[in-house]
Amino acid sequence: MTDNLQELFPIVDEDGHTLGSITRGEAHNGSRVLHPVVHLHLFNSNGDIYLQKRPLWKDIQPGRWDTACGGHMAYGETPEEALAREVSEELGISHFSPTPLGHYVFDSQRERELVFVNSTVYDGPVSPSKEELDGGRFWTRQEVSEAIGKGLLTPNFEQEYLRFFGQ
Repeated sequence: MTDNLQELFPIVDEDGHTLGSITRGEAHNGSRVLHPVVHLHLFNSNGDIYLQKRPLWKDIQPGRWDTACGGHMAYGETPEEALAREVSEELGISHFSPTPLGHYVFDSQRERELVFVNSTVYDGPVSPSKEELDGGRFWTRQEVSEAIGKGLLTPNFEQEYLRFFGQ
């Protein structure tokens, strides 16, 4: 399986206003054009955080553990619509109450993303997509802290986790 390199993403400014469109392939080819993504940090009532394992076929950060749910906004979609779609597709969850935590620009050598960050507490079943993910599991805060900086987690998850939830 591979990502659809022709999928259209919005080009946005740092406030999230749409300026145009770009394909996934163009957004990830080093052009560093700012495009929006949504993230959901999924906690259970014990305070453990669910992380997904990125499949090896992904073009960005293959094989690493990442935010429970993260995905690109499609052209014409709102952050709320994108979040509901991505959480349903990736985790099989349709009923949850996200809390928006803010947004920021994630900047790497390969791409720039405007990340809309959300969290939720959820104790129901999680059914990770077999097509999009290599599984997932709940991690304790100690496990996350011990994994930071060891190459197991995506750099954007590490940065975001520390920014919004501390060590």
